Amino acid sequence: MTPERFDIYDDQQNWIGTELRSVVHAEGFWHRSFHCWIVRDEGSQRLVLFQRRRDIKDTFPGCYDITAAGHLTAGEQLHEASRELEEELGVLAPFETLTYLLTARQQLEGQVHGVPFIDREFSSVFGLCLNQSLEAYTLQASEVDSLYEVPLDDLIALFRGETHVIQAAGVQAVQSASDQVDQANSNSVPLPVQTRHLREIRAAEFVPHGTEYYIDVLEALVHLPKN
Repeated sequence: MTPERFDIYDDQQNWIGTELRSVVHAEGFWHRSFHCWIVRDEGSQRLVLFQRRRDIKDTFPGCYDITAAGHLTAGEQLHEASRELEEELGVLAPFETLTYLLTARQQLEGQVHGVPFIDREFSSVFGLCLNQSLEAYTLQASEVDSLYEVPLDDLIALFRGETHVIQAAGVQAVQSASDQVDQANSNSVPLPVQTRHLREIRAAEFVPHGTEYYIDVLEALVHLPKN
C-alpha cells in the first residue's frame, strides 16, 4: 500500500507542500480533515451517532469519536471527502446532501505505544440526517470498532457537565477468521454487525476535541434540517 501523503499548511491555512502522514503527525504540521455527524429522528426525539475507534489506530485508539471523519489526502478537495461515509459506514451520501456546520481549528497531542504525536487540523464539520437503524450500517474493518447512538440532548448534557455518564445503544463489527485475513489485505473491508448492546459512556472516553467543539457541533445538530 502506498503511504498516505497530506497537503500541509502554515497556521494561516496557506499551503506549503505535502508530507507523509507519519511525518505530519510526528512534526505537527497543519493539515485538513473532514468530519460528519449523523443524526436520526425517532418520533419527537433526535438521536446522534458516534463511533468507537479501533484499538489499532495511530491516534486515540479505542476512543469514541465523530460518526465518520478522515484526513484529506494530498490534492483531495473537500467535496471529495464524503467518501469517508462510504468507507467507514457504507453510507452513499453525495456531498451536496450534507449540511455545513462549522470549521474547527484543533491541536491535539497524545502518545500511542510510546510514540508521541501532534495532530494539528483545520476541520470542516458537516451534519447528515439519515433515518436508518444501527444494524443497517457496515463498518470498515481497519477504522471502526463499533457504532453507537444516544439522544442528542443526553450527549449535550454530558459535555455540559450536567451528567457524568450516559447509556448508549451500540452495534459492534463481527470478525470471523476469514474477515481478519481479508482485513490484512485491505483497509476497506465492510463487516456485518452483531445485535445491539448497551454501554455506559463518559465524556473523558471521547477523543479530546475539546468541550467547546462538542457543544458547538451538537447544538448545531439540534437545528439540522430533516431529509
